[in-house]
Amino acid sequence: MHAEAPNHTQTELQCPSCAGQRVFAPEAGALVCASCGMEGAIDVCPDTDATVETPHDPDTPETETTTRSESTVHTCQTCGGAVIFVGQALSERCAYCDGPVVVGQADTGFDALGLIPFQITESAARAQIADWAKARVAAPGNLADAVARGRIVGLYAPFFTFDSHEAVSFWATFRQQMGKRSITRRYEGDMDIRFDDLLVPASPHITPILRDGVLHDFDPKTLTPYQPAFLAGFAAERHHLTVDEGLKANASDKDLLIRNRIQRSTSKRLRNIKYRTTTSGIHYRRILLPMWIVHYEHGGKAYKAVSCGMRGTTFGERPFAVAKLVAYSAWISALALGVGVVWSVLGLP
Repeated sequence: MHAEAPNHTQTELQCPSCAGQRVFAPEAGALVCASCGMEGAIDVCPDTDATVETPHDPDTPETETTTRSESTVHTCQTCGGAVIFVGQALSERCAYCDGPVVVGQADTGFDALGLIPFQITESAARAQIADWAKARVAAPGNLADAVARGRIVGLYAPFFTFDSHEAVSFWATFRQQMGKRSITRRYEGDMDIRFDDLLVPASPHITPILRDGVLHDFDPKTLTPYQPAFLAGFAAERHHLTVDEGLKANASDKDLLIRNRIQRSTSKRLRNIKYRTTTSGIHYRRILLPMWIVHYEHGGKAYKAVSCGMRGTTFGERPFAVAKLVAYSAWISALALGVGVVWSVLGLP
């Protein structure tokens, strides 16, 4: 990631007491030796502010330069995901899909300027995911056991944050009742929309479930300047998208947000919403965010659950028990029928 001599990072990861390998421990917020347990703080440049945003003008050429990775890249043979390990490689499986990985050549990518270090330990993440599995409605009875047997990996995933100002002109239609007739009316207007810290995945391997696992816990005020030592003991994916590619990846989400704002501007039920917008004031950050991913199998199919490495919010994929779904549907139908009968007996309108 950052252009920092590999031997400097390796020296920082080596325990000064026993020369063992140190990893970042979320519970300590520091490097901890895997052999003797000695702790050491991570030096962060006091003059660097990871919350600062970089302006971007889409009408001018991008000026960011890529840097060559100084760590060994592990490339997945199944999904193509590529992760690095600062220090010792921890796994021969892909953090994203659990496929086999091969050691590849160092690649080029963009530097992350900030990250939020892991604050949730592996054991705490497993407990959160176990609680999530137990709370699933209409789940197979052995779901919790399947999740408990799953492989867990800690990953720093690449994201953008985007700010922008949108000057929106819109037009739409709505139906209005005029006596016995229903007629179509036109509705139009202008509005200013400001987006602040829209969180956008900077990798095609970050699925909606992985994004949702961190989306609700993200607080930009907790960003820390990037240091390779924070990655020790975890997998990490580098930034490979340009800013323009990141904006393009965010286009569909931004479109939905604008349409929702237009709809909320009136009590009328709008149809055929169309708009044009002039975008200005674009600012961005390149950041890494922590997540714990459990890969598990059930019924011969692969699933994953993710627990946010910041606060532990958990989302996941899960199987359903068909018999339980049928039973729940029957119960809901019977309840609806019972309410209807009581409603009729009481003569309620």
